[in-house]
This record gives sequence, structure tokens and C-alpha cells, in this order.
Amino acid sequence: MRRVVVALVVSSAFALISVATVRAQLPGGSPAARAVKNPVASTTASVTAGAAAYKKYCAFCHGGAAKGDGPLAPQGTMPADLTDATWVRGSTDGEILAVVMEGAGPKFDMKGFKGKIPDQDAWHIVNFIRSLGPKPAAR
Repeated sequence: MRRVVVALVVSSAFALISVATVRAQLPGGSPAARAVKNPVASTTASVTAGAAAYKKYCAFCHGGAAKGDGPLAPQGTMPADLTDATWVRGSTDGEILAVVMEGAGPKFDMKGFKGKIPDQDAWHIVNFIRSLGPKPAAR
């Protein structure tokens, strides 16, 4: 039991440090975000939790099927289709996390969720997004 608690504390601390080091993503991604490793294993439980968090935080703009066709996307914006193989702001877990937490620059049509979404939920969303479509080459 003690090992599990220690592992959770270490994992949580790493996740917080990882989230604190990312910056808003511009097209092309970023070396700093690219270097951030996902501390949450992509398990069925994580993907399921990610689906629930996605529905709560992301589906309004990206749509229920994550095709970028959500009913409440701001007029004139084009939310990303999260099911295709196009990763304009980078394809690693850290780069996807950067978009979720810090937003999508340079116009910031997508605002970041840092301080509005628990870090663990953000990593679950990354794992859920990964489960949706083709796997990008870099991870």
C-alpha cells in the first residue's frame, strides 16, 4: 500500500511539473512541450475518464464526435478535427497537453484550461484524443 501511495505522489508531482512547463502552442509545436512525457498510462480507465472530461470541457467546440463541428464554437473559428492525422500544433502528448492547458495561439480562438481543469483530467483528455483516430508518427 505504501508503494502505491508513494508512486501516486511522485506521479502527481511529475504531472504538475509537466503541466507547469508547457506554453501555448503555435502552429509547428514546440520543443519544450514536445519533451513533456505523459505520466498517465493510456489505460481503458484513463480513456474513459478522458471521454467524460472531453464531453465536459471540449465537445462544445470540437463536437461530440471530435470532428471540429461543435455547436458552440465561436463564430469564425475552425476547431480542429481531433480524429484525423493532422496535428498542426504538434503531435506529442506534451504538445497536445499544451494546447489543452495553454490554448492555441497566435489568435487564441481556443483558450487554455489551465486553472479550470484538473491536471489529471487534462492527461486523460490527451489519452482519449489519442484513442480517436489515426496515430501520428511522433509520440
